[in-house]
Amino acid sequence: MRVELSEVTLEVATGGEGPAVLLVHGFPDTHDCWRHQVSALNAAGYRTIAPDLRGFGGSDRPEGTEAYAPARSVADLLELLDRLEVERVHLVGHDWGSGMVQQLAMAAPERVAGLSILSVGHVAALRDAGWEQRQKSWYMLLFQLPGIAEEWLSRDDFAHLREMLGEHPDADVIVDGLRAPGALTAALAVYRAGLPPEVLFGPELPLPPLPGPVLGVWSTGDRFLTEVSMTGTEKHVAGSWRYERVEGAGHWLQLDAPERVNELLLDFIGEAEARSARAG
Repeated sequence: MRVELSEVTLEVATGGEGPAVLLVHGFPDTHDCWRHQVSALNAAGYRTIAPDLRGFGGSDRPEGTEAYAPARSVADLLELLDRLEVERVHLVGHDWGSGMVQQLAMAAPERVAGLSILSVGHVAALRDAGWEQRQKSWYMLLFQLPGIAEEWLSRDDFAHLREMLGEHPDADVIVDGLRAPGALTAALAVYRAGLPPEVLFGPELPLPPLPGPVLGVWSTGDRFLTEVSMTGTEKHVAGSWRYERVEGAGHWLQLDAPERVNELLLDFIGEAEARSARAG
């Protein structure tokens, strides 16, 4: 369905009934990357809310890089929860979506029942992960170059982007979506607005800790992120921290190993619900 917000209109997939779970995708995906988790969560008695972030999929693509600052997307997500009358929510994010839900949790901890972050840990843990992580993050600097990055990624029928997507089972669908006018630039804008060089290499900015409980999940076949960039998140969590390693899955672990990811999410969310019931 389409949900009109103050600045943009988002495409949002909703389903099920029960405690709410907000699932936020990353680059260059849409809400469809959560299809396996949505079905499992709905069957287990949860309400799912899976939006396309601004600039992605069927959601609006506003003009200008500044429109894609992470804080703008976080504001979208909070407003979306208000429009859907959701007071407290379990947050689940992958890749850039992990960064978005972390920022949401820091901005409005009172609304967070639990936080599950896939692949991408806390930004300070990413910065502290050492030279191996800097090598894996080379593309983040390429993405800062307007025009050059678009031409390189789309050259020869998106050959370089297809190479980056690698094992992604939806690569053809994603590439077709990025052929639309302005779609690739909008998708890259999240890097340009959210991870400019000064964030990656400049002085560290103080951030509040993540409110627990937090589940961090990393997969052994991730070509873009090191394990320590996730495990290092623990020291930035106020409250309980749980780390899980998914063997044999690539970066898009929710698609590569859906049964294992579903098992972890259902267990973690179920524990958070039980803890909340005991406290209340």
